Amino acid sequence: MEINIIAPERPLPIDRAYAVSMTIKSFKGRRDVEVHLFRSAWDPEEEEAIDWDKLLAAQGMGEAPEAAGSRRVILEALMPAERDAIIAYLKEHYANRLSAIFSAPIPFPVPIGLMALSDISEGKSIGFIHFERIPHFNLGFALRGFYDLSQHPPIVETEAAAG
Repeated sequence: MEINIIAPERPLPIDRAYAVSMTIKSFKGRRDVEVHLFRSAWDPEEEEAIDWDKLLAAQGMGEAPEAAGSRRVILEALMPAERDAIIAYLKEHYANRLSAIFSAPIPFPVPIGLMALSDISEGKSIGFIHFERIPHFNLGFALRGFYDLSQHPPIVETEAAAG
């Protein structure tokens, strides 16, 4: 399993700044499915304590309705200790099922008008891994994984084309 952790090029304006994704070798009949991991819940006090003008691209827009998704993108991001705990957890429990884990800081300032992963609805090919439902998941924070199966060819088609 390849693990690639990209360090920030310059100091980050907030510790809650890291994105993590994993690639599952085989998942729901698809090969090499990329899953984006994110915090799915947070303390409202944390949201109130953040100086949004330092993090968002449009100054003075932190409380505007069109900035809500962008604020949630930041709140879904991980702190370095959370990122490291997730990677250790994945290595311990899923190393043979994953081909890669990737982490990088999100780019700042964050544009206004983004849609957070927690705002996406599940559908036919779009879904979430709910880590809180896994008995051995005990990292102390809410974690979900977003995937879109339509972005990955079915394993059957891949094997038929190779044969």
